[in-house]
Amino acid sequence: MRAVVCTALGDESTLALAEVPPPPLAPDGVRIAVRAAGVNFADMLVISGKYQFKQMPPFIPGFEVAGEVLEVGPEVTICRRGDRVMAVPDFGGFAEQVVARAVHVHVIPQSMDFAVAAGFPVAYGTSHHALVAKARLQAGETLLVHGAAGGVGLTAVEIGQALGATVIATAGGPDKLAVAMRHGAHHGIDYKSEDIRERVKALTDGRGVDVVYDPVGGPVFDASLRCTAQDGRLVVIGFASGTVPQIPANILLVKNLTVIGYDWGAYRRRDPSVLRHSYRQLLDWFDAGKLKPIVSQRLPLAEAANALGLLKARQATGKLVLEL
Repeated sequence: MRAVVCTALGDESTLALAEVPPPPLAPDGVRIAVRAAGVNFADMLVISGKYQFKQMPPFIPGFEVAGEVLEVGPEVTICRRGDRVMAVPDFGGFAEQVVARAVHVHVIPQSMDFAVAAGFPVAYGTSHHALVAKARLQAGETLLVHGAAGGVGLTAVEIGQALGATVIATAGGPDKLAVAMRHGAHHGIDYKSEDIRERVKALTDGRGVDVVYDPVGGPVFDASLRCTAQDGRLVVIGFASGTVPQIPANILLVKNLTVIGYDWGAYRRRDPSVLRHSYRQLLDWFDAGKLKPIVSQRLPLAEAANALGLLKARQATGKLVLEL
């Protein structure tokens, strides 16, 4: 089968298209004919050797796929041959076939095409579980989403709106803000030309926001601490800015703030069953038209390196997907 292989740790230039044997099928495994694979920031960390779980070359990156079930192991009951599924394998997604554990495989509705499904589980799964199970966002509360036009931030906008929250989106530039507004944001803040703290205070009559969803870090995190309401919750998703913020504990004390670290991958590894509830609700919302994922670019498998380069340069609005 064709696969994209990481030949040495480094940047995307270490990736090469090659012919490799199909992976073996485990008793709890599902073999999937991959029709599309999602491209994620974590893929860049894996091939550079900076991810928390290291793979040694040669290996096939990619841990977000969609396709058709080819065969299942004897212990598998959640799907069968021919089912249309999305899955989150440990690795190996950038290939014509992948084997994933059944617990990481989810049957998708007929209304969802493979490219959309391939970019769905990580971003939407992260935002839903973070906002529902960790931040406990409630209808009527106000949610501030940073990086709101990006692959993860945009899902938080849609999920916040679906949960009945008032959503304030931040992004860099009017075009990106327009994307967030089309997907459910009630207010937009251009961080390139506006002061986040002052705009949030103006939009909330000085009260501040109940929940902050922050995949950016850096100065954006600092501004969030100062525009969060009493008893607010700030969810740390990542550090796309490249700067890991330091938290002044006095602000937490004075405002009774809760800062919540969230690593979706830890739940996937430790207890993936808790995420199945998220996917049931998310797929129902999608089928009902409440979620409208954006696939910003669809590239062939052979252009995996180019796709990662685009992601690194932050030139994607929504998800980048490889199609087979």
